[in-house]
Amino acid sequence: MPAPILPLTDAVPLWPPRGALIGLDLGTKTIGVAVSDPDRRLATGVETIRRKTFTADAARLLAIAAERKAVGFVLGLPINMDGSEGPRAQSTRAFARNFARLTEQAIGLWDERLSTAAVERELIGMDMSRARRAEVIDEHAAIFILQGALDRLAVLGPPETP
Repeated sequence: MPAPILPLTDAVPLWPPRGALIGLDLGTKTIGVAVSDPDRRLATGVETIRRKTFTADAARLLAIAAERKAVGFVLGLPINMDGSEGPRAQSTRAFARNFARLTEQAIGLWDERLSTAAVERELIGMDMSRARRAEVIDEHAAIFILQGALDRLAVLGPPETP
């Protein structure tokens, strides 16, 4: 049975109270990957995957999830500034649907508006070269997305048990 794909707050009850989450920033050429600690307080970068085929990309993501003992995924959903969903959001939803067939772990979608722009400003502020920024921006965007989701979850508090 495919994993459920839900808005972040709706995915929370499907995840155990503890366990790492994997955050993803899906780009056309790369996938930025971040992971949380088991208590879901801090997001840390893992790697940037150079996209090849869906099968190869998904296999690498599942391997990372297994290595980190992850209990769920958070995908950045690139919503337009007016709240509509364009081609990038549709592409992310398509990836999520395909990926959900390969895992039972719930996938939470998190609004990632301006995440790449915020990370770009931060890296420029660190006086990082354009070439180096290009190497790390997707991984840092994944950290930004996952940390935003973790901060939201912290505000919500622990899920109620039925």
